[in-house]
Amino acid sequence: MSSPQTATSAQYDPVAVRVRGFGATVFAEFTALANATGAVNLGQGFPNFPAPDFVKTAAQQAIAADLNQYARSAGHPRLVHALAQVYGPLFGRTLDPMTEIVVTVGATEGIFATVQALVDPGDEVILLEPFYDSYPAAVIMAGGAPVYVPLRAPAGSHSAAAWALDLDELTAAITPRTKLLILNTPSNPVGKVFSRAELSALAEIACRFNLTVLSDEVYEWMVYPPAEHVRIATLPGMWERTVTLGSAGKTFSVTGWKIGWAIAPQPLAHAILMAHQWIPFAVSTPMQEAIAVALEESQARGYFTWLSAMYQAKRDRLLTALAEVGLPPMRPDGSYFIIVDTGALPVAGAPGARRDIAVCRWLTQEIGVAAIPPSPFYSEPHQHLTDNLARFTFCKTDEMLEEAARRLHKIKMVH
Repeated sequence: MSSPQTATSAQYDPVAVRVRGFGATVFAEFTALANATGAVNLGQGFPNFPAPDFVKTAAQQAIAADLNQYARSAGHPRLVHALAQVYGPLFGRTLDPMTEIVVTVGATEGIFATVQALVDPGDEVILLEPFYDSYPAAVIMAGGAPVYVPLRAPAGSHSAAAWALDLDELTAAITPRTKLLILNTPSNPVGKVFSRAELSALAEIACRFNLTVLSDEVYEWMVYPPAEHVRIATLPGMWERTVTLGSAGKTFSVTGWKIGWAIAPQPLAHAILMAHQWIPFAVSTPMQEAIAVALEESQARGYFTWLSAMYQAKRDRLLTALAEVGLPPMRPDGSYFIIVDTGALPVAGAPGARRDIAVCRWLTQEIGVAAIPPSPFYSEPHQHLTDNLARFTFCKTDEMLEEAARRLHKIKMVH
């Protein structure tokens, strides 16, 4: 009796095409390398200092109060009301907490849900380079096509503000299939805060070509004078076509809580909710309650002003350390990242490999300080722009930044 024919292992290939091009993130790779070598990790952008006591106390009290079941899908009522109270004046309008705000599993799910809600297969999405690495993945998984337009820094630039977008290049990249433009201000990894004039130019283009803008503003409270954070949704004609993302993880140093939000006009917010309900359905109830309390108390505590000043001091500490060892930094006006020029380091990339990756491996393994190579924030045709760049973060304790500065002085010995 013959046995039934079975598929061979070579024939079994269940993996979807949409994920085949994805690998481990650059953050996972370099955090693992830092851990293996004992390097000071100034690569991945998560704070290593405690979250504020009033925020942690609010979470403990929420759990003890038995706020432990499913939350409303669009967001815990106390949190969306708190968000409306904080952001309404910033947007210059009264926000409807029940129809214009969606709470998400961190801003990253906000990105994913927004793209799923707005992008059909074949639609094109403009990504400004360098981009946060989840942007192209979200577009690809929606069946869309990323279209990349790079910011460029003048040679010898020492300021993130100098990184500029060629508006003619942007306009040329727009086609009848272009649906969405993703903006990040303050930006990761550059730390650029787009000026009102730059945002007005982007707004004019969005209105002229009937585009929607997804504005990722998770570093909104980390803006350093004299820079000013302008929300593109507040510009003429832009409220109706903008989704603005925020993050409790960045704002309150609780990245592991994964609480974010999308603020948008009702039609856009409803579309995002329709996607969100099938992704996580709901977000952690006690953590939402805690962030609601934190927002309610923040202004009376002067928290946002304190946060900006605290990070500015850390920025200035790391800027000095980098400049002293011959890594010219590009002074950021926002976020907690610094891009440096590594052109003077005696490190060459292997044939066919990116130099910025080789430099960051050398910094991690030989100098004992981990940084992130920026090339994963670019499309392949533009990755050459990062060959002499590395990204450091300063969302660390002063003691950790001091130890990093001490180790970085080894660079002087190899110049």
